[in-house]
Amino acid sequence: MNSLFSFPNPVNEAAARTVAAGVVLIGVVALASSTPWLLLVLLYGFTARVLTGPTLSPLGTFAVRVAAPWIERSRWSRVAVFSPGPPKRFAQGVGFAFSLSATVVWLSVGWGAARWILIALLVAASLEAFVGYCLGCAGFRILMRWGIIPESVCEACNDISRRRPPVA
Repeated sequence: MNSLFSFPNPVNEAAARTVAAGVVLIGVVALASSTPWLLLVLLYGFTARVLTGPTLSPLGTFAVRVAAPWIERSRWSRVAVFSPGPPKRFAQGVGFAFSLSATVVWLSVGWGAARWILIALLVAASLEAFVGYCLGCAGFRILMRWGIIPESVCEACNDISRRRPPVA
């Protein structure tokens, strides 16, 4: 049971960016087709990833088991890049908060207002997916600097190597 409610540390950046791209795809489809119930899909995904990492998230499982290995073997990638898990889990928590807010606003006020929250989520997910910049991770670093996140978590982050040898 303990392993079910764990989050990977370190996190494969190819998998993280694939998940972000999936979030962007679902969000763009929701906006383009005016299909607000897709907010529930996003909410489930973020909830699953915060609680269990990729274990109960179909998008996370696809990213870890299919997309990341394929990307690492491709001609575009010579080195697998890894990031500390705690900032990535925090970023998933921020995504959860945005998707929950958008869902609550959709159910109480309407789709017109919820779309703006979804757009903000898509901006952050797009930065991660297409540029490799994690806004949630940046927020995590700021909270560590301010002393809100304990030093023990900071030490765990510093122990993770960002690169490993190329995948054969």
